[in-house]
Amino acid sequence: MIRDGKTNIIPIHITKELSIMEVLQAYPQARSVFQRYGMGCLECMGAMRETIASGARSNGVDVEELLKDLNNAIRSQG
Repeated sequence: MIRDGKTNIIPIHITKELSIMEVLQAYPQARSVFQRYGMGCLECMGAMRETIASGARSNGVDVEELLKDLNNAIRSQG
C-alpha cells in the first residue's frame, strides 16, 4: 500500500475484499474495467460498501478474471 500524499492509504494490488468505491476512488481508470464486465451501477449506494467479490457474484462475473483485468489496468496506467 502507498499513501496518496494525504491520509489515505491506496492499495497497490486490488483484492476481492476491497469495496468497489475504494477502488474507483484510488484508481479512476478501473471504471472502464467494471463497465466492460457489465458492472455499470458504480454510482449507486450499494457500490459504496459492496466488495468486488460481492459485486462480481451478483453480476455473474468471474472474480478472478475481473481482478486480473483491474490489476493490469492500474499497472499499465499507474
